[in-house]
Amino acid sequence: MSVSGSSLKASASLTRDAEIRVGSYDWGALAADLNAQGCTVMPKLLSPAECTQLAAMYPQETHFRSRVHMARHGFGRGEYRYFKYPLPDLVGGFRTALYPHLATVANAWNERMNIDLRYPAQHAQFLKACHDQGQQRPTPLLLQYVEGDYNCLHQDLYGELAFPIQLTILLSSPGRDFTGGEFVLTEQRPRMQSRAQVVPLEQGDVVVFAVHNRPVAGSKGNYRVNLRHGVSRVRSGMRHTIGIIFHDAK
Repeated sequence: MSVSGSSLKASASLTRDAEIRVGSYDWGALAADLNAQGCTVMPKLLSPAECTQLAAMYPQETHFRSRVHMARHGFGRGEYRYFKYPLPDLVGGFRTALYPHLATVANAWNERMNIDLRYPAQHAQFLKACHDQGQQRPTPLLLQYVEGDYNCLHQDLYGELAFPIQLTILLSSPGRDFTGGEFVLTEQRPRMQSRAQVVPLEQGDVVVFAVHNRPVAGSKGNYRVNLRHGVSRVRSGMRHTIGIIFHDAK
């Protein structure tokens, strides 16, 4: 599969708008949350109209490369669809705009965990590294849950090269469109029981979180903790989310 550079990028105007919006957040505070908790929330990154626009894409075949029914694979219940290149402008624009801020955190994490890999400053450079290793399939996805659906705890690792931070955008309105369906993050520290976090989200909010490992300071220096994420059972209605993973898949 060959992917041209132009097909990876959102339109210049959408990318610039995304950069302005993303840059308006307090990245010092967001990075501090990621370091302390393994996750952070960016409130209201998307407008209600943008959320509705993205959720309405779900039945439109033209946007996607594949559909996954979770129950068939033991992933839970519900389904999701992987976008194909070129990504929708909103998805591609925010993927490009968010990456440089998160790469700074990711590089600091690798240094603390004594991992030699450093991530380039721009997402296009990182995608080239993915594609050079044969990871050429886009990983951003649109998820749909209805009553009784849930997502088991998991990690989104699609190849040898993985970016250590990802995000989920809630497109639906809690209490109006659905009930239940909370975002859940668990963290396993060495010789300790797992710690669970439930992250409250509103429509348009983004939860940014660790994909796999992150460093935690201990009495003898930094050590790695292992994280997994999932979604609790949807009790009523329909819930849509966008997942943005920064590495591509084999």
